[in-house]
Formats: sequence, C-alpha cells, structure tokens
Amino acid sequence: MLADLSINHVERQILLRGFALNRLDTDYGIDLLMLTYNDRGEVENGHVLFQVKATDSLQVLHQATSIACRVEVADLKSWQDEWLPVILVVYDGQRNKAYWLYVQKYVEEKNVSGEDILADQDRVTVRIPMTNRLDRKAVERFRQIRNQHVAFMQGGSVHER
Repeated sequence: MLADLSINHVERQILLRGFALNRLDTDYGIDLLMLTYNDRGEVENGHVLFQVKATDSLQVLHQATSIACRVEVADLKSWQDEWLPVILVVYDGQRNKAYWLYVQKYVEEKNVSGEDILADQDRVTVRIPMTNRLDRKAVERFRQIRNQHVAFMQGGSVHER
C-alpha cells in the first residue's frame, strides 16, 4: 500500500501541473513516464523518467539538510546512460511528502568531485537535498530539464548537466 501511495503522490503533482503520465506495469528501474504539453496544448518531444521509492522511516542526514536513499549501483549506471532525465523520488509515508534527485546531474557532480559512486559495490547511498520537495514547481523544473536534454539530442547543449 505504501508503494501505491508513493506513486499516487507523484502522479497527483504531475496531473495538478496539467501534464500526463504513464505508469509502467513492470518495474525495471523506472516506474513512471511524464509527458508534457506546450502552451497550445500540443505534446512536447521527450519525457521524464521516474523511479519512486517509499519509506515510513525517512533517513534524514546532516542536521536535516538531506535524505539518505540506498540504490543499486546497476540502476544508477543504467539511469546515468539514459538520454532523457531520470528523477529519483523518495516518498515519506509518515508525512505524505516526497523529495527528488536529478540522477544524471548528481552522478556527474560526484564524478567531477572525484567521488566514484559507481565503483565496485552493489549498493550506494545517495543524498537528496530536503529542499528538493516534489510539488508542481518541481514538476515544471523537470520539464525544463527534459527540454535541455531534447535540445542536446538535437545538437545543442545540456546546460544542467
């Protein structure tokens, strides 16, 4: 039931922003696909991928500034190689709140800082800033990130990455 509530929480924010989504029946590291529309109501190219995790015991770190989330390194490697943005969401079932992490940017920043989080290990702890609350503003942010990915695929550059 907690897993269903977590997916429902993300779906609600996407729908409240006026976008569409598809729930994947089989979870191979991705739970949802978000589709967006332009101001004329036309479907925009690309989508945003979501992996949603749920907990009743949120692990808050560093004086309540970030959340710890354990993920499979194999999943991180797969998400890092996606052409479109992957957003990891952690849902706090006790408080009915969710927090997000732009996976590709996170992995890139860790690599630049010299921290190889994709080293020979099965699982790794990622830190999600508590300021990254999943709400309608965040959903719009995901759209902007996706637009940057699409521009990159069309020969431009991805500014966020």
